[in-house]
Amino acid sequence: MLHVEIVELLVSPVHRLVGRPGDGPPELPCADLVTTAEIRAGLGIVGDRYFNRPAHRNASITLMAVERLPKQSPAEAGLLHTRRNVLLRGVDVDAYIGATVFLDCGTGPVDLEVRRAARPCAWMDTTLGPGAQRALRGGGGVRCRPLTDGILTVGPAEFGVREAPQVPRDGATVGSAEPGVRETPRA
Repeated sequence: MLHVEIVELLVSPVHRLVGRPGDGPPELPCADLVTTAEIRAGLGIVGDRYFNRPAHRNASITLMAVERLPKQSPAEAGLLHTRRNVLLRGVDVDAYIGATVFLDCGTGPVDLEVRRAARPCAWMDTTLGPGAQRALRGGGGVRCRPLTDGILTVGPAEFGVREAPQVPRDGATVGSAEPGVRETPRA
């Protein structure tokens, strides 16, 4: 178990980055940042645009490590720039693809199945700065399916592993694709 910090939480009821990245950065509202988020098993974050969406149930919550933000990013860079839901300090969440992990803010653990990488898109170069998309490859966070109900809050938390990722003999991580399908890491 690790002592970590939830630095930021983002609950976004609508898709905030529309248009094309080349058109310039949109105005990023601060209203989506919250201090508490309610998690529902199999559904996601209450109030978020991916909550209870069939196409997103297996990846309705995204976690990212603040340590992975590119060094050239603005000092205030965070979830409004990366479009992730939970920004953590103290754990490399990208190393847990295929695992079942938990976050406990003191009100009971929230179990999350870490399904796959949250790949950075072209918007990262617009919102974080030139070269951010490339810098975040392999470190852009992870997409998770919530397995239990609970509450996450900004501040200190415990992070732990319930079930380690399954690693077959060829080294590919199992669990990041649909059950029974093996997804090999991309270069």
